Amino acid sequence: MSNAARPSKADRQSAAREKARIMREVEQKKRRRNRFIVQGSVGLAILIVAAIVVVIVVQVTKPVPPANTAGPANMISDGIVLTGTTKNVTTGAIANGGVDTPTDQATLKAKVHITIYEDLQCPICNDFESGGDPASGQIDTGNDTQLAAWLDAGLVDVEIHPISFLDSSSNGNKYSTRAANAMACVANYAPADFFAVNKALYQNQPAENGSGKTDDQIISVVQGVGATDTTIADCIRNQTYVGWVSAATARVMGPDANTNPASPLPNTTPSIAKITGTPTVIVNGKQYAPASSVTTGWANAAAFKSFVESTAGVTLP
Repeated sequence: MSNAARPSKADRQSAAREKARIMREVEQKKRRRNRFIVQGSVGLAILIVAAIVVVIVVQVTKPVPPANTAGPANMISDGIVLTGTTKNVTTGAIANGGVDTPTDQATLKAKVHITIYEDLQCPICNDFESGGDPASGQIDTGNDTQLAAWLDAGLVDVEIHPISFLDSSSNGNKYSTRAANAMACVANYAPADFFAVNKALYQNQPAENGSGKTDDQIISVVQGVGATDTTIADCIRNQTYVGWVSAATARVMGPDANTNPASPLPNTTPSIAKITGTPTVIVNGKQYAPASSVTTGWANAAAFKSFVESTAGVTLP
């Protein structure tokens, strides 16, 4: 058995150098690969962040579509004309982007025409409607009872315009707008219940500068007087007519895209340019302005009756 020849020292050194060279090349390739992976990952992350930023910027700067200002049926004038506590003049609806068509009072049968601009958060409106509360000082019978009697006797018609300018009085709850929206829903789906719902919302009016009522609480009030159609509840929750509420409010309180600032309130004599607060009550063209006292203020039904009789030249029960 022969022994294999051992490599010389020079050969061993050469082999060691070659092995070291190969190892260095392997390590260099590994480092380059890792560097490419890191750089690629960073680049990909930058691209992802950039894409997210672009999406956010696009979403933030994307124009907000204008609110749908289409109104409810039976309120073509921005108000509903009641000819009884469960009867109304049937009309179409204001189209999206459209404007109101004022009521032609000459076509109505009653001799007395009463128009009421109201904000359902307004405590003075509550004084006028139901007699108020101890905090207001306007304690009396209010006018909803005698209005109901006059309506059902065919002696008057009452046009009610729910508007909204007291949203700031419900701690961000926007009760004023949502209550007006609820009345629009009732006008559209159950107009025969409009008078009763309007009265009930005043009887359950939340305190001014309080937290307002939720949609479900409004629905409970509405359903409590018989307006139980599920489409009304859906309409209230979906806030279907809030765009119309805003447009209708602007039409009587100040100019906007749908308002001619030179146009007075319809059916007013002398002409009233716009309303400055609620309630604004017009009787046969003349604005009612009661004395600001407990005995002759907004809650005083006798004072309002006297004004209606003298203005319209009638005698009322």
